[in-house]
Formats: sequence, C-alpha cells, structure tokens
Amino acid sequence: MLGKFIGRKNELQSLENAYAKDTFQMCIIYGRRRIGKTTLINEFIHDKEHITFTAIKGSLNRNLELFGEYVVNYFMPGITGIKFTDIKDILNIISTNIGNKKLIIVIDELPYLAEADKSFLSLLQVEIDNCWLTKNIFLILSGSSVSFIENEVLSSKSPIYGRRTMQIDLKPFDYIDTAMFVPDYTAEEKAICYGLTGGVAKYISMFDSGKSMDQNIIDLFFTPSGFLYEEPHNLLVQEFKNAPVYEDVISAVANGANKAVEIKDKTGLENASIHNILSHLIETRIIEKTYCITEEKNKKKIQYVLADGMFRFWHIFIPRAVPAIEINNGHNYYLRHVKPKLHEYMGEIFEKMCRHYILLNAFSDDMPCSVMEAGKWNGTNPKNREQTDIDVVGLDTESNKAILGECKFRNAPIDKSILDDLMAKNGLIDRKYITAAYFLFSLGGFSNWILENKEKINVRTITLEDMY
Repeated sequence: MLGKFIGRKNELQSLENAYAKDTFQMCIIYGRRRIGKTTLINEFIHDKEHITFTAIKGSLNRNLELFGEYVVNYFMPGITGIKFTDIKDILNIISTNIGNKKLIIVIDELPYLAEADKSFLSLLQVEIDNCWLTKNIFLILSGSSVSFIENEVLSSKSPIYGRRTMQIDLKPFDYIDTAMFVPDYTAEEKAICYGLTGGVAKYISMFDSGKSMDQNIIDLFFTPSGFLYEEPHNLLVQEFKNAPVYEDVISAVANGANKAVEIKDKTGLENASIHNILSHLIETRIIEKTYCITEEKNKKKIQYVLADGMFRFWHIFIPRAVPAIEINNGHNYYLRHVKPKLHEYMGEIFEKMCRHYILLNAFSDDMPCSVMEAGKWNGTNPKNREQTDIDVVGLDTESNKAILGECKFRNAPIDKSILDDLMAKNGLIDRKYITAAYFLFSLGGFSNWILENKEKINVRTITLEDMY
C-alpha cells in the first residue's frame, strides 16, 4: 500500500498518456537527489505490470546478480541459481519472453549501472533496435546524476540518442505544491516550510503535519538524530571525493559571497578550482547562477546563489549551533538564536516566491500585462549614484511593458515610504519597457494610506494569503 501521493499531477499525466499508446516508449526521468523520482515512478507503476531494478554503486557482478534476479523472477518464477556474466543475456531474456505483453521496465539509478558496465548503453541500443521497438515495452531510465543523464543519455553522442519518446526533468516543488504537505499550517508557516526545504520532496515529506512548525524544525535540524542535521555533508560525500572543499564554497555562498572573487577571498581557493567547483555544484543543482533580468550578457552582474533552501538554512544556522545540538540543547538554541531571524532569512526566498506568483498569474485578467519573464534587477541609480535593486521585475516582452515589485516578509505593514522608494526606481531597467503597474507583496499587510490610494496610483497589494 503506497502512502498518500502529493503533487506531480502533470508529470503523472504525461506518463499515463504515454502508457496508453500500444507502442514502444522510453522515458528518461532525472533530477537531483531527494527530488522524488522514485516516488513518482512507484506511483505510476503500482497498478501495472512491471519489472523494477535499482542499480547500486558497486561491482558489475553484483548489479548483474540483482538485475538478473528481478528479470528471472518475473518471467520464470521459482527458478533460482541462474548466474549472469553479461548484461546482454539479461536483456535477451526480456526480448525472448515478452511476447505481446504490455510491460514497464524500470532501471533506476542508471548512472551506477552504466559506470559498472561501460558498454551497457550500447548493448541497450542494440536490444531496442533489434527487438523492443516492435514490442509494447515502456522503458523508464532514471538517475540522480543530472550531468550524466544530460551528457551521456540525452545528448546526440549517446548510443540511445533518438530512442526516447519523452523525458521528465523533475524539479523541486514550488511554494504552492509544498504547502500541500502541511495543509493545516498558516500561510506564514507554509512559506517558511518552503524556505527551509527548497521544495525538495524528501525534505518536505519529513515535516510531520501533526507537529508545530517549530517542533519540526527542531526535530529535523537541531537534534543529533535529526534527518537534516547531517544531510548536507552526507549528500556531498555521495557526489564528490573532496566534499570538505565543496562545503567551504557552499558556506561562502550561503553567507553572502555571491561572486567568484568574493568566494576566493573567503575560501582561499584558486580561481580555476572555484570555477570548477561552482560548475559541479550547478550541475547537481545545489547552486544556481543568476543574472540581472535585462542584462543577462553583463558578466559583472552574474551572481551565485544557493538553489537549495535546505543547504542555505543549514549553512547559515547550523555550524554555530553544533556544540548546543551535540549536548541535546538544540531546542533552546533554535528558540533563542534562530527563530527570531526566520523573517530575515526568508527575505530572498519570499522574493523568489513573488516572482513565481507573477509568472503563475501572467495571463490572468487581473494582470496589467502578460508577463513572459520574471527576475530581479540590480545596478546603479544615476540620480544618487548608489547601488540599488528591484525585488521583482516582470517583463511582457511582446508589448514592452513591465511590472515592478517590492517584497517584505515581516510583521509590520508596508507603508508609503517603501512605495515611494519603489516608484523612484521607475526607468532604471531597460528604457524600452514602460511600467504597467507597481506590485507590493507583504506578510504584514499594508498601511491605511496605501490601501486608500492604491487604485489611483496604479499599485497592486498582494498579501501572503493571496499568494496561496
């Protein structure tokens, strides 16, 4: 009996649509670790005929033994003792016995198998071309190594290039889907849950909706046995041989070093090493590269930020808390030193949520224009020659209109001074864009003056509750 399945409606429907076709199908499902690939696959296959094999990081012989067992048990139940020395013999058993049966074949953690047997993808290509293309087989290949899947499976140099019929790049849940895991939480608590998990399925699922938000955070992060207490280190050890160096770079980025030169100053690493490490962390989707929305080609404005909310929260708060956590005093440390800073921590995450809100509602009748792109702008204000930024910029690239927005994740209402500051930034982005409206996003609501005057000055007010 599977547990309650949450979200992934579009992905599940795509799989069902492909399954409904009586022809060979090959789907590539990939995404970072803990993102929910296996959960999605299990939900899809649970009521269908299937063979599922999860490759292990080990010898070819052990993988052959496990894969062979699954295939033999399916086609020849009760027969034991068959040993395989070549994976093509296992594939051949499938080809010989499949007949007209509709069957799903899942190879999970594909990179481990391909690493153990360098010829596997070529052997699979031969089997597909010689037999499976005429069969009613639904082949699912899944993996957590995004770079391997993109470079060795999906690229034109792959032996199985051209055989796939669909692919699913599984991304983190957005803030709305994340909230489905904790339906009884307040809007503020749902947002913080998203901010601490980054929308990663495994992390969200660890939140017990029967416990308070604070207790969940304490149990997961601030307890020696907590699942997320050692998770960042464990993940990096799985991905990289020199994990401590990667931890140093992640820590630097989490604590405000957003440019390569700043990361170098904080870590003492050479430029070549930093760019290599950043490249790997981007591939594993722990770090992302961000651009000024109207100046993507301006390398001076490129910044590196943590794409993974769990890593960001951990590196900001946990290192200093370790002594307290290790003596089981993490509960008090959290209440005294972390909880009062959660609103500040949520600042950048709330901006990201607001940009996503703009995109989700891009074609709503209530929107002043159809937003095609959303991002952040940063640069110099020529009026006062000071560096400034705009939290939310939504661009309608068809009609050259823009939305400018300000976000505040705090209990105090947004007042006229904040609106004045936002309106003073009109004209800073690319001059071809005309400002269609100003948007204010607020946890703590809005002052009476803004509520009374917003319509005549073209301002939209969005509360956190509105966003859900």
